Amino acid sequence: MSHHLAQEIVIGPTGTGTPVTIVGPLQGIDKLTDLLNVIINVVLFPLAGVIVFFILIWGGYDLMMSQGEAEKIQSGRNKITTAIIGMVLLTISYLITKIIGYVFGLGGGVFGPIF
Repeated sequence: MSHHLAQEIVIGPTGTGTPVTIVGPLQGIDKLTDLLNVIINVVLFPLAGVIVFFILIWGGYDLMMSQGEAEKIQSGRNKITTAIIGMVLLTISYLITKIIGYVFGLGGGVFGPIF
């Protein structure tokens, strides 16, 4: 099996007489599924969580600054509702992704087992 993305440096014998091996951060990524697993777990889901958090803040700000105007209150409530629904869908999609990966044996990669 080729390790195209793996990084490893072996430094010659040190004072103890044994070589030192330095392993790069992509060690263990051998297949495209491993790389996709890392991208989904490290980039996409956390980024979506941050976006949901800021939409919640934005909706709360709209509610606080509405000054009793029904249209602005409804706008703030809609943003908060949308953010909560988005977080629920995000969590469900993450769990479905993990379950499918577990069933078909696509999990693992850098971060070990799925569950």
